[in-house]
Amino acid sequence: METNIALCTYRVSDGKEAEFKSLLAQHWPALRKFGLVADEPSVLFRGKDESGKTFFVEILTWKSKEGPDIAEQTPEIMAIWERMGVLTEARLGRPPMEFPIVERLVTP
Repeated sequence: METNIALCTYRVSDGKEAEFKSLLAQHWPALRKFGLVADEPSVLFRGKDESGKTFFVEILTWKSKEGPDIAEQTPEIMAIWERMGVLTEARLGRPPMEFPIVERLVTP
């Protein structure tokens, strides 16, 4: 059972969607380059929240629970994350970005 799945939610600021989408296209390949994520590419979604503003969701699988910590020590990945942070905003009582780790359930 996979237990290192991250549901990454990014609340993108108005007018920054195209720039953010470009960064998102670089995100998984950079994580993969350093061997931090599973071979299967991340799954990406775009939607509108209750305020009518855009958010993106990325589902990715870390190879280990240490993956996020290693990524924080990797300058190339941190450069992407820092730019993502500039393009996002807190809203609806939620932070600009969230990264809960979830477990895939197997249905009977």
